[in-house]
Amino acid sequence: MTTLTGVFVAALLAATILPFYSEVAVGAAILAGYGAMAVWWAATIGNTLGAAINGVLGRILTTDAARQRLHINEKQYTTAVRWFNKWGVWSLLLAWLPIGGDALTVVAGALRVRWWIFLTLVFLGKGARYAVLILLLQESQLN
Repeated sequence: MTTLTGVFVAALLAATILPFYSEVAVGAAILAGYGAMAVWWAATIGNTLGAAINGVLGRILTTDAARQRLHINEKQYTTAVRWFNKWGVWSLLLAWLPIGGDALTVVAGALRVRWWIFLTLVFLGKGARYAVLILLLQESQLN
């Protein structure tokens, strides 16, 4: 498995069932000298696809079953519902958050948010997060 494939898989799994942070894989790839854009694409697409899996689970499973499979507690889910009630689909821009982000994607799935809106907003939020991370990593290499 290449490093970029590893970044993609780590980002995908981090957005679904595994309790770890994809930033470790992104950091390792950048520090190993892989191109920033290639790492950004791999991480952003992988993490967005992982969020889409959560959205599908939100659509096809009961709320309790989806929460159980994704290890989302009641407080996280309630917070996600509150954010959705307050900001609507725009709350998906926060799907990158380590706590509550997965719950947002499940809620969006349960509410049957249109896929093009879901994917666009999640991609933008997660892409911005990885862009900031990569820029910070590159800056730290220069110093």
